[in-house]
Amino acid sequence: MRADRGSFLWPPGPRILAHRGLSTDAPENTLLAFLQALSHGATHLETDVHASRDGVAVISHDPTLALDGTAVNTLTMAELGRIDLGHGQAYCSLADALAAFPQALFNIDIKAADAVLPTARAIRTAAAARRVLLTSFSETRRRRALRAIPGAATSASAPGVAGVFAVLAVRQHWVLPRLLRGVNAIQVPERAGRLRIVTPRLIQRMHSIGVEVHVWTVNDPVRMAVLLRMGVDGLVTDRCDLAAQVVDSHGPFPWPRPRF
Repeated sequence: MRADRGSFLWPPGPRILAHRGLSTDAPENTLLAFLQALSHGATHLETDVHASRDGVAVISHDPTLALDGTAVNTLTMAELGRIDLGHGQAYCSLADALAAFPQALFNIDIKAADAVLPTARAIRTAAAARRVLLTSFSETRRRRALRAIPGAATSASAPGVAGVFAVLAVRQHWVLPRLLRGVNAIQVPERAGRLRIVTPRLIQRMHSIGVEVHVWTVNDPVRMAVLLRMGVDGLVTDRCDLAAQVVDSHGPFPWPRPRF
């Protein structure tokens, strides 16, 4: 995918992906959290979608309500929109978020199979395919979403990321371009227990085939600076305000950029 102006992949970075918005003074995954994030240096908004009972893509990380455990997909969007999340916020639809922030770039994690088509409808209606990245832990959901939204960027699913590390472990690097065909980024934690996931070798290999490396969830400014100097392309963070300060105070970060 070309990195056109106005697309998810423009400008080159570093990308500050606000994890569910900025929730220091707002409930996460709400319009207020997204506004706070964009006002405090986020370049991208990271969010999650489920489906309401009436087939609307609703922004929510969890499949159930924190208050009483009711499943999100058993309530209509109207019912979800009446739930008080604090600070005058309620559950919002993906369509609401895309309309409220028409220039914003959204990293969208599709959390359930019944959310794929509602997500696609919201993005098509908003003509937002070029400003979203679609991802999912499920490879099936990821592929279904991309078929419904041609032109959207995407990051690897959990099986895709596992495949990358299997290939790197046996040094069969020639497999990587085929394994990650059509994938624009991998989004991974810095570590998994004692195992270091993000290494200069991983970054170099991904950049060599035009794939970005985004690391989640990084809230420590010291680690942010270390990772950016190592060459990662994006930080998924609960503290986009701190990440913006790191970029302003430590940048520019001189690493080879992936080419699209």
